[in-house]
Amino acid sequence: MLNFSDILRGLTDSIILAQLAEGDSYGYQINKSINALSEGECELKEATLYTSFRRLEEKQLISSYWGDENSGARRRYYAITDKGRDILLENQQDWARIQRIVDKLIGTAGMFRLTS
Repeated sequence: MLNFSDILRGLTDSIILAQLAEGDSYGYQINKSINALSEGECELKEATLYTSFRRLEEKQLISSYWGDENSGARRRYYAITDKGRDILLENQQDWARIQRIVDKLIGTAGMFRLTS
């Protein structure tokens, strides 16, 4: 049986990079956007989110800075780097390839063979 959480965990960094490709943001807002885009099916735990931020920053795929505290609570913002954009594009191409392969192997075409 496929484990949705395990599959999603492997895609966390790419999901965050995709969110940051839309513009700089902070942890809570990124998680809120992911939840909204997934129609409530995906919400990252805070520990997972910030572990991913640290990993991405160590790889220089994102950078961070402190926002202006005059507009409320001081927040740490994250921005995708040029290297991060390159990796995101590569990951998007890999994902498209994976989708095609999995669809061929276990997608609806495979279901018709099983029921015939």
